Amino acid sequence: MSWSHARAIAALDTHLNLESSLTVATPPTLERVAQLVGLMGDPQRSYPVIHLTGTNGKGSTARMITALLVARGLSVGTYTSPDLQGVNERLTWNEEPISDDALTEVLEGVIRLEELMAAPPTRFEVLTAAAYRWFADVAVDVAVVEVGLGGRWDATNVADADVAVVTNVSLDHAEILGPTLADIAWEKAGIVKATSRLVLGEDDATLAPVFRHAGAAAVWERGVDFGCEDNEPAHGGRLVELRTPGSSYPEVYLPLHGSHQGDNAAVALTAAETFFGAPLSAGVVEEAFGGVRVPGRMEVVSRRPLVILDGAHNPAGAEAAATTLASEFSATRDRVIVIGLLRGRDAGEMLGALAGPHTRAVVACPPPSPRALPAAEVADAARALGHHAVTADTVDDAVERAMGLAHSDDLVFVTGSLYVVGAARDRLVSSTS
Repeated sequence: MSWSHARAIAALDTHLNLESSLTVATPPTLERVAQLVGLMGDPQRSYPVIHLTGTNGKGSTARMITALLVARGLSVGTYTSPDLQGVNERLTWNEEPISDDALTEVLEGVIRLEELMAAPPTRFEVLTAAAYRWFADVAVDVAVVEVGLGGRWDATNVADADVAVVTNVSLDHAEILGPTLADIAWEKAGIVKATSRLVLGEDDATLAPVFRHAGAAAVWERGVDFGCEDNEPAHGGRLVELRTPGSSYPEVYLPLHGSHQGDNAAVALTAAETFFGAPLSAGVVEEAFGGVRVPGRMEVVSRRPLVILDGAHNPAGAEAAATTLASEFSATRDRVIVIGLLRGRDAGEMLGALAGPHTRAVVACPPPSPRALPAAEVADAARALGHHAVTADTVDDAVERAMGLAHSDDLVFVTGSLYVVGAARDRLVSSTS
């Protein structure tokens, strides 16, 4: 008898979830996931893979690459993490999330294989194996796969990248990947295989050698071979000029906020061009980028007051968010910040970037995660910076409190952990939008 969707999700959730764990319980290894995909005949080897890693921008860049490939007429599977509102978001085919029935079927097939394994896989390993199998089942032309954490020991790395993509490198998860930037770069360089062509978005001259020596068949570097040459605010997004190894693309409209999205677009376009081995037509680029959407990343979900969701979950992300708010949303009067962080984050550092002189209030809340940093600690950090701060027991309560504090011409900015952004999105945006 086939499983129900509820049973499949319940079975998935019995697995160790390192995304919500406070510690890494086991040494890093690919043995479990390699055995699991091996029992299925290594489906990840039945199509080419564009594999992405980086500290920030992976999800946005993956969506842009997918849009470019789909606009060229390919069948594209995309695997990303984490999800904001439901696990189906992680597995998409031509930009559409996997259906409940298809997810149930593939999860059942994967989980039933565990009795043949020496050790049970983690939740992320099950999902990764399910994605690779589903992409083979629907016969995609190419898979766009986002690393969960790091690269070298990430479950997704049982695939050999045809195109390996590194968006950037900054200090994040240093307790696991670090302690130094060079250590983090080495971990991320682990997705590069001998047959990979590498698109390197990180332009730090001290880190570039780590990637150049990773053994790629070819390397394209930001600032040398490609880049975003012009990047200006436009109504509802950005107007950018992109340069790739094979061409240039002036006046490309991105319906996304933040100058960093221009950098992501340059990486994505270079990755797509590298995959095809030729430039893309201006029409394909215009169609793909003009329709791209990235939920939970500088996403405007309401007006009067203006409400923006952004998963700025690390210091580099907070700095990018602050720059975007200052350059593109300065017309708002004051700012009410809803923020929840995971343990290990420095609340003072995050709020130092996000909370400026026009901050009306900070509403601190715990993310719906076992790793939640207590809201009281976040509120204390805000007060230490001179801001009025209150706490809320849940994200829903925090959003309601913020909306009550904000005036109609203010900005309510919901940020921090993606768990906070996802919960806020559940309240503010239809899950089918």
